[in-house]
Amino acid sequence: MDFFREQDIARRNTRLLTTLFILAVLVLIGITNVLFVGLILVESGDGGSASLTTDLVSWQQFFAVGGVITLVIGAVVLVNWINFARGGSQIAAALGGRLVQPGSDDPLERRAANIVQEMALAANMPIPSLFVLDAEPGINAFAAGTSPTNAVVAVTRGALTSLNRDQLQGVIGHEFSHILNGDMRLSIRLAAMLRGITFIGDVGSILLRSSSRRRRYSSSNKDDGRGAALAVGLGLYLIGLLGGLMAGLIKSAISKQKEYLADASAVQFTRNPEGIGDALKIIGGHASGTFVDSARAEEMSHLFFGQVKHRLWSGFATHPPIKERIARIDPDWDGQFLPAPAPEEVAAEATPSADPGHRAALAAIAATAAVAGGTYAVSASPSNMLAAQDEDSALLEETRDPLGAMAVVLAMAWDPLHERAQWQALEPNSIAGLAQTTRRWCEPVRRRTGAQRLSLLELCLPTLRGLSAEQYRVFRERLLSWISADGKTVLGEWCLFQIVRHYLDPVLLDTRPTRPKHKTLAAVSGDLATALGALAHLTVEDTERAFTRGAEMLGLPLVLPDVADLEMSAFGAAIDNLAACYPLLKVPILKAMAAVAADDGVISDNELTLVKAIAAVMDCPMPDAMLTAHGIAVTAAD
Repeated sequence: MDFFREQDIARRNTRLLTTLFILAVLVLIGITNVLFVGLILVESGDGGSASLTTDLVSWQQFFAVGGVITLVIGAVVLVNWINFARGGSQIAAALGGRLVQPGSDDPLERRAANIVQEMALAANMPIPSLFVLDAEPGINAFAAGTSPTNAVVAVTRGALTSLNRDQLQGVIGHEFSHILNGDMRLSIRLAAMLRGITFIGDVGSILLRSSSRRRRYSSSNKDDGRGAALAVGLGLYLIGLLGGLMAGLIKSAISKQKEYLADASAVQFTRNPEGIGDALKIIGGHASGTFVDSARAEEMSHLFFGQVKHRLWSGFATHPPIKERIARIDPDWDGQFLPAPAPEEVAAEATPSADPGHRAALAAIAATAAVAGGTYAVSASPSNMLAAQDEDSALLEETRDPLGAMAVVLAMAWDPLHERAQWQALEPNSIAGLAQTTRRWCEPVRRRTGAQRLSLLELCLPTLRGLSAEQYRVFRERLLSWISADGKTVLGEWCLFQIVRHYLDPVLLDTRPTRPKHKTLAAVSGDLATALGALAHLTVEDTERAFTRGAEMLGLPLVLPDVADLEMSAFGAAIDNLAACYPLLKVPILKAMAAVAADDGVISDNELTLVKAIAAVMDCPMPDAMLTAHGIAVTAAD
């Protein structure tokens, strides 16, 4: 699956959505003007026989009504977009979701968290927060957010209790594809726009209820304008119903095809078609299906894994029929739905220590394999192996504690040659216990490979996301002081801080993610020269040859900058600007960076870690399979 191309398709779908939205607004303006003319005719007292003269209906009135409608819809869309742009957690909370804290005591929640963790590590992206919709017995899930930076994954309680691990992994894999495909942002934009269309009906409903109450409790026989209010309310309510119909058609047009794509992507992620296939077969025979009872579920229906309400006509359905989805995954399906696993079976496999996701996280950060392979200067004796396993488990648990996660991140930037200055920079006004915990992990973290340290960082990010804004500001300042204590910043330290900043600042400091604006490589040629030049000067191979190789891959006449011109600040600014390129441009950019970092055509562990870190900062997480698909060979050699 070419996720970059799918991101570009999602961006084109945004233009389609905008076009459909404008057409819907124009239709509403026209119908509202018809209502306005009708109201004038009734109020004129001619029994509706008044002629449509320019005195009664004018272009000024038409544009005035159109302006009011546009202003109201635009204001509602803007307010909702500002709210939704704050991140997926806002949407999950609005739908009744509860944040699952790292280290939850609920084994079913831990199982789901381990699946999210496992899939995020495989995709080389920070782990999204997990929410559970406790009041929903149906089997459903959704991913929400405007970018991987603030994405969350939510599952219903029914999904936790009715699916085994493989089936739940298939459902969550489906949601991960929405994150990587880039259509998650499209779905959020769709929700904001359609809320504006249906808002007119909400106003009409309020006017109808208000007029009804005034008529019921009024002792006077005088009309007092209640008839006009009732007529306006009824008219707006009917217009809102029409707007709702148009909103349903737009959602259906945008959503159906991307659900098929997400099902196929889930199979690719999990390498297990039976997982999502069996989940769909259980949903087909489940009493509650995928239905969701939350008050705002209908408004967000296109976000979910399955249909949230029953539809009499498939034209308004936001998802393809369950049977069609199953048939695409399992062409030999016999048409029989499956019963949900017994509760004791689901509970039995939810043992945290035996969970494949838990084992995958341990494997991603484990020094045990390195000890066994002789990477470190220790013997692979049973006692050393056992000690390494205990250390791995303790380190993994530390990533789930806020203080421990902060300490592990600091330990990644520990420099034994300048540790005196680092400890002096950390001590003043430090967080209680942070220095002591950091000292414990400096040496163990340093023994990890670059890829293992990157995995550690990805495991720490969801825990750090739970800090308050003030706690994060203090930690961010301490991290900067710790990194710059020796008066310089090396590339590894830059990568560490930039990943922390990129994924936590939008969530905790309410900064806005970078928006695409560069449509050609020529528009960022200066930034490309800086980025490739910095990488070329860091290689041990021929610098000029490495740089030329990258420039030729991009087809640009780039000039290798002098070393004196390549400060870390310039490199960081270049990467930030490259992050504003459109998705399809990022493929050749990352391939060129990889070619420069490994001039022999093969990327070692440390070089691969650097490319992945840059990809993360460019808001473009890259699974290993994606790198291989684009001709980048991966090796464990350093």
